[in-house]
Amino acid sequence: MTTPRFVHLRLHSEFSITDGIVRLDDAVGRAAADGMPALGVSDLANLFGMVKFYKTSRGQGIKPIIGVDAWIENPDDRDAPFRLLLIARDHPGYLILCQLLTDAYRTHQYHGRAELKRDWLSPERCRHLLALSGAQMGDVGRALLEGNLPAAQAAAADWSARFGDGFYLEVQRYGAPHCDTLVERTLWLAGEAGLPVVATHPIQFMDRDDYKAHEARVCIAKGEILGDRRRPRLFTEDQYFKTTADMAELFADLPEALANSVEIAKRCNVTIQLGKNYLPDFPTPDGMTLDEYLIHRANEGLMERMQALYPDPAAREAELPRYRDRLKFELDTIIQMGFPGYFLIVADFINWAKHNGCPVGPGRGSGAGSLVAYSIGITDIDPLAYALLFERFLNPERVSMPDFDIDFCQDNRWRVIEYVRDKYGADAVSQIVTFGTMAAKAVVRDVGRVLDLPYMFCDGLSKLIPAAPGKQYSLDDAVEMEPILKDRLEHEEEVAELWVLAKKLEGLTRNIGMHAGGVLIAPGKITDFCPMYQASGEDASPVSQFDKDDVEQVGLVKFDFLGLTTLTILDRAVRYIKQLDPAQANFDLATLPLNDKPSYDLLTKAKTVAVFQLESRGMQ
Repeated sequence: MTTPRFVHLRLHSEFSITDGIVRLDDAVGRAAADGMPALGVSDLANLFGMVKFYKTSRGQGIKPIIGVDAWIENPDDRDAPFRLLLIARDHPGYLILCQLLTDAYRTHQYHGRAELKRDWLSPERCRHLLALSGAQMGDVGRALLEGNLPAAQAAAADWSARFGDGFYLEVQRYGAPHCDTLVERTLWLAGEAGLPVVATHPIQFMDRDDYKAHEARVCIAKGEILGDRRRPRLFTEDQYFKTTADMAELFADLPEALANSVEIAKRCNVTIQLGKNYLPDFPTPDGMTLDEYLIHRANEGLMERMQALYPDPAAREAELPRYRDRLKFELDTIIQMGFPGYFLIVADFINWAKHNGCPVGPGRGSGAGSLVAYSIGITDIDPLAYALLFERFLNPERVSMPDFDIDFCQDNRWRVIEYVRDKYGADAVSQIVTFGTMAAKAVVRDVGRVLDLPYMFCDGLSKLIPAAPGKQYSLDDAVEMEPILKDRLEHEEEVAELWVLAKKLEGLTRNIGMHAGGVLIAPGKITDFCPMYQASGEDASPVSQFDKDDVEQVGLVKFDFLGLTTLTILDRAVRYIKQLDPAQANFDLATLPLNDKPSYDLLTKAKTVAVFQLESRGMQ
């Protein structure tokens, strides 16, 4: 086993959104192939890809180093913020990064940049972090390049006071004109101030020949044209994933700077527990456990339901044993699997919605097969009447979180989310991020635009890519399936050039959105599990920085709050009926028969616009 000589600590993956095209799997695979013991990813002001990176690295025997390329506010010139690479040393350090990023997005954005204030980095917090000076992007490097040596010394002294022996001066050689001057001056400062130096390499893409695709990505994000001579060139062809041997050659004169990258990797030990779920605490009446309270609520609710289902006491008495047996079987399963809290939380906000003028759907999906859910008011469908199976919803042999698909009236959905925020605390509730990707059709249009090709040309190419409901075809599929496209690719130079770039960018993360229905409710603060993101703008809502799969991995539980226009329409219809006909003052949708012939006649005529799940062309 040879001693490791270098570890990459600076890498912008596709989750840097504006300027990285590295896929995390590729980076981890390359580090493993090169024999690197560890790898650091430092996306710009976010941890979007942290869970994916952590799992992939651990899976390949590579130690994941969790860092963030953070913006630091420059009070003297808000348009020229500094950058500092912050790396978590341990689990508390990771939580501090989560809190810092959350505070930056929620309270301190400037022109869409989430900036940290220098004062937030107190010595107490900095004990759990390491900091790299940011080379020419940091305040130290910028002062050195300007020849302002006293300012550079003061900035370095300040960071050193905050981070102690956890502050490193960064040196880089990636082919930019200023690199040699900055390395020379940084080494002088390191000698004067007695600070350690570390060699880093800012990776933006995997291979040298990805440079043009990377530049296209930058232009797509900034709305620029690739061939425009006046646009700023911020990156060089050298910013690819260099091997240990490449780095050893590049810094042959500074072996200690290479060794410090390994030293930093040794000092960072973040472990994150994945795959365990943490539910918020549901308040129960005095002295009752969650299990006892669920049993009490379910039995009480079942008797209310039975009175409505079987008004005749004799019939009710005859049917009751079969319902009681089913209820006991379900309760035993729910308690054995540890999910009574989940049922009580969901029942609580659904019943609040029903009693506060926010229409709720009757239930759909496998959750409608639960008699417990029916008894406590989560669903309004008697599963025994339709022989629905509980095992499809919860099964001890396949332990996964239960997941009710809950539909609320589109106009009132926000009120239910506000109720949950008030009950569990604003810091404990958030919506979930989604990442839009560069799908085949869109990437052809995007790349065509930055190559300055005519709109009609790009639109025509994009339309040659096949489309089918619910299926995404890739650029490779399109060439196989569409002979015209194949022919144009072979005979038109512009199409071939566009295609090469588009294929390198296809499937990369393009933008940040919000999940349509998912809401997280944490036990305590969301930031104890993951950082938050908030788009700039007055009406933006906070969302988790991890997508729906990753938030569940770190232990947060997702509740579905789907907004349905159908329920809004039904609610208005009920109100109109009551207003127009005094005799219908007690009209209730729940009492309508399910075998109404005129309703089925409408369905057979395909008159199903705005009828949920029956309105698509296929269903019609």
